Amino acid sequence: MTWLRTLILFDVDGTLIDSQAHILKSMEFAFSAQTLPLPSRDDILSIVGLSLFEAFDQLCPDADEAKRADLVTSYKDSFSALRETTAPSPLYPGALACLDLLQGVESFVLGIATGKSRRGLDHVLSNPDLVGRFATEQVADNHPSKPHPAMALQAMAETGASRGVMIGDTSFDMKMGRAAGLKTIGVSWGYHAASVVGENADRVIDHFDRLLPEIQTLWSDL
Repeated sequence: MTWLRTLILFDVDGTLIDSQAHILKSMEFAFSAQTLPLPSRDDILSIVGLSLFEAFDQLCPDADEAKRADLVTSYKDSFSALRETTAPSPLYPGALACLDLLQGVESFVLGIATGKSRRGLDHVLSNPDLVGRFATEQVADNHPSKPHPAMALQAMAETGASRGVMIGDTSFDMKMGRAAGLKTIGVSWGYHAASVVGENADRVIDHFDRLLPEIQTLWSDL
């Protein structure tokens, strides 16, 4: 049988790791530093996955570009400090076992497409359990914000994959995957409601142990 190289492309925040504690704390610091009212928790989590400029554009549309730039700087400073002084954001249950299974499939290649910066992703991937697992790593520094398909298209090109599936917890992930011609699988444990994710997903799963079986239903030759 001729195997088709298949890209399994992961979002990070809300999909592989639960980073909401760091995100919420850094947002609190950023808005306080700029003397702006803090949005609600739900509003903050609703923009996870976007680039920071796009996120602050949605959270405070009345702020001018300079103020949004100051918010970005304050957020990055706070997030960097938290990385040095607090425990790392934990992986979701079952994530590592799932990655092991996927890496055992000959035709699969794993990748990341995240709204994090290169520095932020490097910190996540410093976890010894994640080192060397991903053949392509797409970050917000080099692309338009999700749901623009640039990250997914670049990941496909870098890996030489013939087809792919985007795994994520937000509507931004699902829309990006679809715009790039990928299949899409949403996860219910992240920062957008499963019903919202499901509007643009081919499948929605409730635990990592369902990911490989669901991927195997996407194409008839798996």
